[in-house]
Amino acid sequence: TGELDVIRADAVIVATGGSGRMYANTTNALISTGYGVAMAYWKGVPLKDMEFIQFHPTSLFGTNILMTEGCRGEGGYLLNNKGERFLKNYSDSAKAMEVAPRDIVARNITRELLAGRGFGKNNAEYVHLDLRHLGARKIMTRLPGIRDISINFAGVDPIKEPIPVQPGTHYTMGGIDTDIDAKTPVEGLFAAGEAACVSVHGANRLGGNSLLETVVYGKIAGESAAKYVLGGGASDPAKAESAAKVDFAFVEELLGRDGDELPAKIRDELTGMMVEKVGVFRDKERLTAALDKVKELQERFRRIKIRYKGRRWNWDLIWAMELKGNLDVAEALVAGALAREESRGSHYRLDFQTRDDKKWLKHTLAHYDPQGVKLDYKPVTLGRWEPKERKY
Repeated sequence: TGELDVIRADAVIVATGGSGRMYANTTNALISTGYGVAMAYWKGVPLKDMEFIQFHPTSLFGTNILMTEGCRGEGGYLLNNKGERFLKNYSDSAKAMEVAPRDIVARNITRELLAGRGFGKNNAEYVHLDLRHLGARKIMTRLPGIRDISINFAGVDPIKEPIPVQPGTHYTMGGIDTDIDAKTPVEGLFAAGEAACVSVHGANRLGGNSLLETVVYGKIAGESAAKYVLGGGASDPAKAESAAKVDFAFVEELLGRDGDELPAKIRDELTGMMVEKVGVFRDKERLTAALDKVKELQERFRRIKIRYKGRRWNWDLIWAMELKGNLDVAEALVAGALAREESRGSHYRLDFQTRDDKKWLKHTLAHYDPQGVKLDYKPVTLGRWEPKERKY
């Protein structure tokens, strides 16, 4: 019918994935918007460490489909427009070359592009991932999916030609604030997977460790939720009805908007700006401009027009709600990045290029406020090993 209804549960687990669709150049699926974590954020759960976004070094130019680490693990080369394996020219990647850590390879690819040693417009759009020397048999045996994707989405056969690649937004290390039992600060609400931030990845996820958040913490979240309910935890019908009235009113208000702003235009401006100003390299000037732009887009969102007013299968409405989530979560991300005056893991500041454990060995907590995000911090719980400087 398209009518809204309330489905109460004694415990709820948020497992909606990452927020990569805040960026235009993401490897993430179309459903990976900020709306999942925003649902908890709007209801009083802080978002933790949202400034830590992982940029994968090799996504397919034009579509940003992931070109797996396996390409380089099997022996693929990254080449600039001089035909050289440029990673040898940087001290942090000279030893490991193509299999250096993701953040390092992504930054060094970006440096090549900024210097005009890439390909495409102004020699600044992509570099080459060259697999040709591996031979047809190895490519078709070990990397058949990569070959299929390259042929179908880039018109390139990696047996004969290099693959055009560029860094792409890949993983959200931050998310809904949870403890080691997947509990959030709101009783009865749990989170797991990329939507959550335990934080098992710190500032820089290792390849493959998303399984820790999904498989391991999916199990932990389920066990914690079951334990909560079996222990007598239950939802409050009155609170549920009260919350539903607020949400129903928001949907009605959205449907009634008839302004002059198109949601798709706001979305495109947001995602493009995030790539340009909140990407691999960050600094105060760009982040300040980004925060101002997010606030401008939030204001323009108030004047959007929902073209289709129907109740059933209304994608205009769904996309507008997702856009609201993207805008508010982007504000939390940018504010956290601007405040964190250091470089740590995937968060790299050109104006603060070293890690500062004395001031910044702490988690960022972003609290939702209609007037603007409020930031707070809490200590990092250290395990067996003290953090040390990265050396290669």
